[in-house]
Amino acid sequence: MNTGFVEAYNSDGAGIIRPPGGAVVFVPGAVRGETVEYRVTRTRQNAAQGELCRIVTPSPSRRVPDCPYFGRCGGCDFRHVSYEEELSAKRRRVQDALTRLGGAEIEVEPVLGAEAPGRYRNKSQYPVSAGGVVGFYRAGSHEVVDVRDCLLQPPAANRTADAVRAWMSRYRVPGYGERSGKGLVRHVYVRVNRRGESLCCIVANGKSLPKEPELVGIVLERVPGTIGVVVNTNTRRDNVILGPRYRVLWGQDFLYDTLQVPAPGGLRELSFKLSLPSFYQVNPAQTEKLYALAVENAALTGTETVLDLYCGIGTITLSMALSAGRVLGAEIVERAVRDAAENAARNGIGNAEFVRADASELAARINLRPEVVVFDPPRKGLTPEGIAAVAAMSPARVVYVSCDPGTLGRDVRRLADCGYRVRRAAAVDMFPRTRHVESVILLAKT
Repeated sequence: MNTGFVEAYNSDGAGIIRPPGGAVVFVPGAVRGETVEYRVTRTRQNAAQGELCRIVTPSPSRRVPDCPYFGRCGGCDFRHVSYEEELSAKRRRVQDALTRLGGAEIEVEPVLGAEAPGRYRNKSQYPVSAGGVVGFYRAGSHEVVDVRDCLLQPPAANRTADAVRAWMSRYRVPGYGERSGKGLVRHVYVRVNRRGESLCCIVANGKSLPKEPELVGIVLERVPGTIGVVVNTNTRRDNVILGPRYRVLWGQDFLYDTLQVPAPGGLRELSFKLSLPSFYQVNPAQTEKLYALAVENAALTGTETVLDLYCGIGTITLSMALSAGRVLGAEIVERAVRDAAENAARNGIGNAEFVRADASELAARINLRPEVVVFDPPRKGLTPEGIAAVAAMSPARVVYVSCDPGTLGRDVRRLADCGYRVRRAAAVDMFPRTRHVESVILLAKT
């Protein structure tokens, strides 16, 4: 047994203890400012993993978790601390990434927290085990924990999962076994909009399901706001959730959602069509804060050309278009590009264009001199080729929206090598109660 003082958190939300003369120890469940007893469970070259055994001196920020699944389900990381402590930890994480990895001399602004840090997710993905358990993975594993009411998901999503659970039990529909590759139901995938309408998608290891009319009936009975029930076929032996083919069992395979975004003279409501595979930020209230920051950093006057790489269904692109002269969005997913063009037409925005292209390849091949370039890449961040291609365009400002502080710090250093320096750093708590945090960084050409 060891005793130590918790001085900070690592990127996974575990407490950090630095024993005298020893390797740093990461202890899940330990809170900054506490003295705890812990046991080392695994040792690596530069760090060790610990298990919390007893709290000797508790932190004033410690709270009793409000979720009965916390500690078993791996979805949340900060339900044992106050929300203020969680926001502080996320700000420090972004600050460390920019300073240590990015070499930037900038102070991160206080994180914009959520007014309602629960029930915020508009996309829910429930894995299904070979034994038919519907829930979420245990931390660090692919063991599915039976979760009946996740506090991050809206009621419609939890009710949809419960409806599929009932259908599988009643008709003995098998779940999917990752190791064996056998079984049928892999995931229950749900999208919910701000009006409470929902899409139910069954990700299946096959083209059809048994008792499909009965599935539709149970879902419609238990989830009145359902506007579509869809089957997605995924027969791959990997961790990718959605496969390439969809089939509608009832209703439609898309829904609409709205965001309030900045526009000259005030706010404007934009409507977006969401297909099942399209990327869309999971927390609409916080997304509005995020996009307001991005538009503010772009400092548009109505004449600029903006290039939006990784544009998805065009949410940031169209937000920028309201204050720019011309915007061009690039996205590799063909369905998302079609949705983006349709979203522009639906909202009466004529100065936005969309192309299907890899962001790095497009930046390298087009003859464009934008004043502003916007990045909102996946978690792996930008490629060196993409950074070099954008630097060759020499935009005055780069607005980088990031969901991973680690890759953000790496890319900030690469952009610095191309002559861009961080001028502003802010963060938005897009994922309350989890370790994840969204950042908005403004870089300017020096």
